[in-house]
Amino acid sequence: MIETEDLGKCFGDFWAVQGVNLQVRAGQILALLGPNGAGKTTTVRMLTSILVPSRGWARVGGYDVVTQAEKVRAAIGVLTEQHGLYARMSALEYLDFYGRLYRLSASEREKRTRYLLEYFGLQTAARKRCGEYSKGMRQKLALARALLHDPPVLLLDEPTSAMDPESARLVREEIARLRSQQRAIVLCTHNLSEAELLADRIAIIFRGRILLEGTLAELKQRLLGPPEYEVQLAAPWSADSLRWPAGVTLLEQTPQHLRFRVANPSQANPALLALLLAHQAPVVTVQETSRTLEDVYLRAMETLNTAPGESSL
Repeated sequence: MIETEDLGKCFGDFWAVQGVNLQVRAGQILALLGPNGAGKTTTVRMLTSILVPSRGWARVGGYDVVTQAEKVRAAIGVLTEQHGLYARMSALEYLDFYGRLYRLSASEREKRTRYLLEYFGLQTAARKRCGEYSKGMRQKLALARALLHDPPVLLLDEPTSAMDPESARLVREEIARLRSQQRAIVLCTHNLSEAELLADRIAIIFRGRILLEGTLAELKQRLLGPPEYEVQLAAPWSADSLRWPAGVTLLEQTPQHLRFRVANPSQANPALLALLLAHQAPVVTVQETSRTLEDVYLRAMETLNTAPGESSL
């Protein structure tokens, strides 16, 4: 649904984006992460046919972003950081206006508008001017506009910013539902817990280049190494005389706590647990140490900021 090859954009002598290769299939969410100025917005603008690439190519929904720009725009729903709401229009007028631009019939416009306003809890404010809306209400209306024509591709920039927790949860549930309907979604966000919850794949962009891309499990393995496991014991116990199974490294030991790095958990963990129980270790729990997308992202940024070059990733 989204495919790019060697995609780049140059402004004068400055390459804002260069060499971006991405694929997003139907039913997938790609989280595009990176610091401010990394190239996320420029990449999205090329995918929406707003900016013409300086090199490479991109197809969205099967259409070329340069030669078939009108079809690309019809196939995508976009939520930008700046919503572009018309302050003097009511929500009804605003969505009807965009429905006309998308060439929806009068009955389709009414059906979709009423559904989206009700879904996002805006039906009671449907006749208010957009300029009277709170930040959270504006965000909901902008998302409703992006979904109005039921597009197969969504490009979402900070979709839950300025929302209260209940509204943010509603939007996350809607994004997950849309993925299940075989849409391709690109999610640009600084909310790493949200990206971790929603995304199938993660791409980290820095200085215009995609430096890391893969599933969260793949990125954890690459940046943080093999997983770690903690064993809690009910009473003091010593492991000094034990020889650990292959692939298991003891990292930390206290009288009632052990921490291991395990290279192949599916093979090594059963042997490790059997060894502990055979030596009468009073095991209470065995659990993987939590390693989040935030840990991955911060490690990536730390590596980039301390390494002399960017190739170390």
